[in-house]
Amino acid sequence: MNVLAVGAHFDDIELGCSGTLIKHVKNGDKVIMLVVTDSSYSNPNGELIRNSETAYQEGQKAANIIGAELICLNYKTFLVPFSEKLTKEITRIIEDKNIDIMYSPWIHDLHRDHQYVGKNALMAGRHVKRFLMYRPNYYDTDQMFRGNVYSDISNFMENKSEVIKAHKSELERVRNSWLDFFENQNQNDGQKIGVECAECFEVVRYLL
Repeated sequence: MNVLAVGAHFDDIELGCSGTLIKHVKNGDKVIMLVVTDSSYSNPNGELIRNSETAYQEGQKAANIIGAELICLNYKTFLVPFSEKLTKEITRIIEDKNIDIMYSPWIHDLHRDHQYVGKNALMAGRHVKRFLMYRPNYYDTDQMFRGNVYSDISNFMENKSEVIKAHKSELERVRNSWLDFFENQNQNDGQKIGVECAECFEVVRYLL
């Protein structure tokens, strides 16, 4: 099976669905991680917080841990468009890689980059037979995430933590809060279905 996980920034995929991607790799599937932006950004005062080189190096390290191929489109952070150009770029990868299943950011996420990447991916992946959306952050939104499919990652939670730790620069910025949050989130989602840890997805379509 050929798997495509799409994210706006280096770390989105890792936070939202890397446990499931590791499981895909362990099952012999081919996993591609597509990151739309170079993930560099500055604060409102113009001070550089994360440069593109660091973001890419950390993203490649995370992809190596997962066992995935990494592709980056190098759009600018906070400037992701909802456009035919980006949709076509994602479509081309879907067709070239013969994708069977896609994971993309939830289209109602608070972050505009996440929203637009999700919407472009949703249009580009309209013929993909299995399409699931994940939550790449923890902010409240005006709509409820309707997670309705779970992936048991009990055997891969430690691996997921190592993947997240690859993003050292971002973990320093958030004072490691991501590790605790997503570990708790995945444990809570696991309890809902009677396993130790799980990742939760909102399904657009899924061919059995």
